[in-house]
Amino acid sequence: MTQKVFYVTTAIPYVNAKLHLGNLYEAILADFHVRYHRIRGEDVFFLTGTDEHGQKIYKSAIQSSMTPQEFVDRMSAEVRRLWDLFQISYDDFIRTTESRHEKVVQEWFTRAREKGDIYLGNYEGWYCVPCETLLLESQLVEGNCPDCGRPVEKVRESNYFFRLSKFQKPLLAYIEEHPDFVLPEIRRNEVISLIKQGLNDISISRTAIDWGVEIPFDREHVSYVWVDALINYISAPGAFSDQDRFVTIWPANYHHIGKDILKFHAVIWPAMLMSVGLELPQHIAVHGWLLSEEEKMSKSKGNILDPDELSERYGVDALRYFLLREISFGLDGSFSHEMMKKRYNSDLSNDIGNLLSRTVAMIERYCDGLIPPPTLFEDIDEEFKMRWSDTRRSVDEKMELLNFREALDDVWFFINAVNKYLDTTAPWSLAKFSDKKERMDTILYNVAESLRLIAQLIFPVMPASAQKIWDQLGIRREIGRSTLPKEGRWSLLESGLSVGKRSPLFPRIEEEAE
Repeated sequence: MTQKVFYVTTAIPYVNAKLHLGNLYEAILADFHVRYHRIRGEDVFFLTGTDEHGQKIYKSAIQSSMTPQEFVDRMSAEVRRLWDLFQISYDDFIRTTESRHEKVVQEWFTRAREKGDIYLGNYEGWYCVPCETLLLESQLVEGNCPDCGRPVEKVRESNYFFRLSKFQKPLLAYIEEHPDFVLPEIRRNEVISLIKQGLNDISISRTAIDWGVEIPFDREHVSYVWVDALINYISAPGAFSDQDRFVTIWPANYHHIGKDILKFHAVIWPAMLMSVGLELPQHIAVHGWLLSEEEKMSKSKGNILDPDELSERYGVDALRYFLLREISFGLDGSFSHEMMKKRYNSDLSNDIGNLLSRTVAMIERYCDGLIPPPTLFEDIDEEFKMRWSDTRRSVDEKMELLNFREALDDVWFFINAVNKYLDTTAPWSLAKFSDKKERMDTILYNVAESLRLIAQLIFPVMPASAQKIWDQLGIRREIGRSTLPKEGRWSLLESGLSVGKRSPLFPRIEEEAE
């Protein structure tokens, strides 16, 4: 039997405008997740990409004096640049304007129609261009879109509809039989309530625009942008075309999404898969919003935090760490410069940065710059080693439960324990006595070994900084190629390694945050 990879996706961002830190949060969350599974030695397939069709993009292109294709080419390249800047380690980047994707969209329409789940009807209602959402009169708030608050347009079109109502009972039964299908539980309960209210058939095509995937059996229609976008999760692995590859990837282990697109992913998408006889994703992991001034960031509202500006100010790794340490999975979180500076100086500059700096400095001063051999152990050393084993086990358990913040809490508990061990054993005091050399060497080895192991655990959140730790310890290998099962054990640091050039891992921020 072919072994399946660990498959994780992000929702693909819509490229009508530059992305903000809130969009990036989801990519960092998913990247942390997959990097941890890679360092556990697992085969991973990580998919992200760009959503490039629809009326909003068409209008943005016209306003930019570009063709829609020229516009999305530029915007998709900008997303790739940002993903690369923030070290998003995707295995595939799908664009919804690619032929490999459009063919799968058309095949889904053909198969769903053959099953009797697509029919031609008339839609009359309201449409929000910025949100690409069809709305009922009852959904409007003071005549405007309930999500972005902007004016809506009256539309009347001949559309193809998907028989979502047909899947109400199967969906409800599946979610009740699979309690971890939607995570966290509050979102699962929200989906169950939504389904029990009753599901209506939904419009899945448009005729008012032509910037979209043509419906194969009616060229006057293009796919509604949300249907097109959802199908990326199966088009990239090769659905309907490369079955041998597809079965090694699908179903997805985790779809990481924001709570504002829950219905699309936990109701409409599963029904679309049921229609064509494909397995459902194993888990839909729903994160909260990243707030700016206690308000959801939105390109439509113009209250965004610019990732480029923030990365220049604090560094990529520090931003990745802040977002994952500050926000609990499934809940909303806030960004402020004051909070960021506090985390940076306390956790990064002081706890881990200062620990590395003084350890390497003492090895340079007292051991001729060579990792010393451990030869004289005491009870405190064995307790110290046991704490590492407990930390690794606890981190693993919390990562399995998507408790990312709590997993990082455990890592920092261990970092603080190393600092305490160093202060308690005080090797700088032992250096004054020649007969204490073996004990001093053992202490410094233990601290250096702790740093080697800490680097492995922080690699998923701060990959560049983790590599710098190994470099300064004299480990001349790529940390990303190491795995916890093979190299996450105590006493594997080689004595006699020449430590690298010492430099501050996280230079302290002295100026006041604005």
